[in-house]
Parts: sequence; C-alpha cells; structure tokens
Amino acid sequence: MRVVLDTNVIVSALLIGGGTADMAVQLVVQGAVTILADSRILAEYDEVTARPRFGFAEAERRVFVDALAALGEPVAARPLRVALPDEDDRISVEVALAGAADAIVTGKVRHFVPRRGALGVAVWTQREFVDHMRH
Repeated sequence: MRVVLDTNVIVSALLIGGGTADMAVQLVVQGAVTILADSRILAEYDEVTARPRFGFAEAERRVFVDALAALGEPVAARPLRVALPDEDDRISVEVALAGAADAIVTGKVRHFVPRRGALGVAVWTQREFVDHMRH
C-alpha cells in the first residue's frame, strides 16, 4: 500500500506513542506501507515538528523525520488546481496523485472535501487506515 501521511499524523505519532497515528507510522517503519513524499512534505514535517509548542527534543525529532525521509519514496509532483479548505493540504493531494497513492492518511479529513474519491485518491483517518491494514 502507498500512502501520504499528513503532517498532523506525524505530530500525533510523536506526541502519543501507541495511538492510531503511531500505529500508522509503525506500518511504514515495518515496511508494510510505502510512504510517499516530496521535498515540500519533508520540509513541512521538519518545520512543524520543530515548533517550540510541541517540545520535541531536537535529536529525537531529527531522527524521526530523517527516518521517514529514508523510508519514503520520493515523488516529483506537479501543481494541481483543486480547491481545499486548507490550501496547505494541496501538497498532499499533489504527491498522492503523482505517486499513485492508495490513500492520504490524516487526522483532519474535513480539510479534504470532497472526501471520498472525488480528489482522485481516498482520504482516511488514522483509525480507518490502521483498521484497513489489520484486515
């Protein structure tokens, strides 16, 4: 399975060990899932996890982001014209479509309206993704 992990999943995985976001990331680490990313997504992972409000230790954060970059499949995505409630999420859609992703995994499905298939890629919550992978 090929997925794009939204940045909120990455942050949640670091904040809540053992939660559904962490389980989603563990599927990548275990090799059960291929994470797709481009330089913009990796830069966003890096920038957001470095925000002081999260309090992540620099070394821990750096190892985590670097591991995702190393495990991920690089994608060269082109800009698309798609209207989304949060324009920052356009990158995830662009990478998902360019990389033939099976899904975008996010904690904020409302940002990907219309949600089910109209974007050309499925949009799942972490729970939906983890449940899908269990079955």
